[in-house]
Amino acid sequence: MDQVVNYETRGALAIVTIDNPPVNALSHAVREGLDSAIARAAGDDAIETVLLMCAGRTFIAGADIREFDQPPREPHLPDLLNRIEAVNKPIVAAIHGTALGGGLETAMACHYRCASADARLGLPEVNLGLLPGAGGTQRLPRLVGVELALDMMVGGRPIGARKAFDAGLIDAIIESEDLREGAIRYAGQLTQKAAAVRQTSAISISAEPDSRFFASYRARIARRTRGLLSPELIVECVEDAVSAPFPDALARERERFMRCKASPQSAALRHLFFAERDAARIPGLDSSAAPRPIRSIAVLGAGTMGSGIALACLRAGCEVLLLDSSDEALNAGRGRIEALLQQQVEKGRIQSDEAAADLGRLQLAREFDSLSGVDLVIEAVFENMDVKTDVFARLDQVCKPGTVLATNTSTLDIDRIAAATTRPRDVIGLHFFSPAHVMRLLEIVRGGETADDVIATAMAFARRLRKVGVLVGNCFGFVGNRMLYGYGRESQKLLLEGVAPERIDRVLYDWGMAMGPHAVGDLAGLDVGYRVRRERTDLPDDPCFYRIADMLVERGRLGQKTGMGMYDYPEGDRAAHPSAEVAEMIRAEANRLGVVQREIDDQEIVERCIFALINEGARCLEEGIAMRAADIDVIWVNGYGFPRHRGGPMFYASQIGLDRVYRGICRFRDTLDKRYWQPAALLEKVAAGDSAAAW
Repeated sequence: MDQVVNYETRGALAIVTIDNPPVNALSHAVREGLDSAIARAAGDDAIETVLLMCAGRTFIAGADIREFDQPPREPHLPDLLNRIEAVNKPIVAAIHGTALGGGLETAMACHYRCASADARLGLPEVNLGLLPGAGGTQRLPRLVGVELALDMMVGGRPIGARKAFDAGLIDAIIESEDLREGAIRYAGQLTQKAAAVRQTSAISISAEPDSRFFASYRARIARRTRGLLSPELIVECVEDAVSAPFPDALARERERFMRCKASPQSAALRHLFFAERDAARIPGLDSSAAPRPIRSIAVLGAGTMGSGIALACLRAGCEVLLLDSSDEALNAGRGRIEALLQQQVEKGRIQSDEAAADLGRLQLAREFDSLSGVDLVIEAVFENMDVKTDVFARLDQVCKPGTVLATNTSTLDIDRIAAATTRPRDVIGLHFFSPAHVMRLLEIVRGGETADDVIATAMAFARRLRKVGVLVGNCFGFVGNRMLYGYGRESQKLLLEGVAPERIDRVLYDWGMAMGPHAVGDLAGLDVGYRVRRERTDLPDDPCFYRIADMLVERGRLGQKTGMGMYDYPEGDRAAHPSAEVAEMIRAEANRLGVVQREIDDQEIVERCIFALINEGARCLEEGIAMRAADIDVIWVNGYGFPRHRGGPMFYASQIGLDRVYRGICRFRDTLDKRYWQPAALLEKVAAGDSAAAW
């Protein structure tokens, strides 16, 4: 028999073990081996009960996603699971690690389920733009009820063994012994009492919801699932589970699964799945460069960003020293951290003892000499080159040899910062995104002399923080913020051309962005970008460039923190209200600058903002600032609110056609401002069909 599925007997028990490392994915070989093993057990009169389990660190963690773009091969998973469920002998699934996607569907097709106490179970297909396509939408509601089943499938988050047991998803928890022996004992008990075969498909859905439930549920999830295909189809499948015969509902589930699989959304989400994995692979990095040990971390600056970085490190179990120049700043920083931890306790995300332990690993200091023994310093002070070079010169004097010196700058030249030290090989950029304890992205910036083992350390540190680390090169704004300038430039110019800020934001939000650009500016604080622009010496000689944003700051309209920015926020209201004052300011300034205001349709708004992103991304690629187009996608999806279901700006360009993007940029070059709309050379090559050009 194929080695990925092993078969053995112990008396009247057949033990079928899947061994397909690393996560026992349901590859064709596994499906074939499992089909053969179950048929063997079913046909053996000496076998009374079958135990299905997995070797290694986890139960089946899902399908083999690499096979999705290949021609399907029998046995197909839905057919295999129907055959498993139809076996006239009790089949027990023993779950450890995770049972996800097709793995949980396999377990639900078995007649009984037991699990280790730390197991987690879920149907996260929605995260790949899919729905459970092997009976999951039909069997899960029968086991746990309609509402929890929908929450698990639409939310895509797994649940723990205890919740699964309480809900009826599993029948026993193996608490204090080896799972294999505990599962064998449990299966033996079923054999002794001649337990009946219990087909999940035959279970009636209890507490059948009334006609209003599904409408209410759709309304509840509307905001977080906007623009997505698979959540709605999941709800439709569960409606069928309630109202249609199992075989009919199963057939409709399969039809909807195939529709999802063929959709651009699923292609985009699967692209990101692999892109986030590939981001950790650094071409050309010395394979012998091992990460430096990081036992203690210092964060310089106890402001909002520094506090968030410190909290992210504390949540990862690190010892953290928070340094600032005054007791007032330090106490405020500690207070922010404590408040954020308390919020997580109140939301049930962590236990109170975890929060206390995290806070217990935090130390406060005012003197640079206290940094002499730390392994990693993360500077998060004012975004000003003189301030940062002064800090790094002092770090060079007090830190021990081998300490990694990291800057959280979002735009400034890493090499100039490193030049303030005598050890530029130890300097790297760690660009966190706000709020730093929440945002998944960590943009890791390689300087001209950054050592390979420092890069390896930064990548390992990102994983320790459970963030997606992406290595980029050094230039103004690196990848993310460099591209942001093109996006922002067009959203600002559209204001002068007569498009209201609320309309720009609505169009881009409806297209899929997490927030519109003007709402983002007000949230972040318009003074942040204003200060960065004051630092630059390469800005275009263009009186329209970010003109409205600059005027707002100069009038004291900094955003939500001052109660007014691009929008008004009366009496602390966080909701954005269009401002008559700003509308008049924009009209008058457009008139002063001689900008003609005109009718602009929604398509032009989207294309100008998104094509500007793509064009600058292409320049980042051709200059080597980004290693891969997929890295750019990972950055923009995880750091800037680009819609995941569009796959990132570079993947989106490929989906709609690089030639279309190229033609659009040329059209804007000819009708708008030539300074900004020259197509990137790489884009021109790939649009012309140059297969050797790396996109």
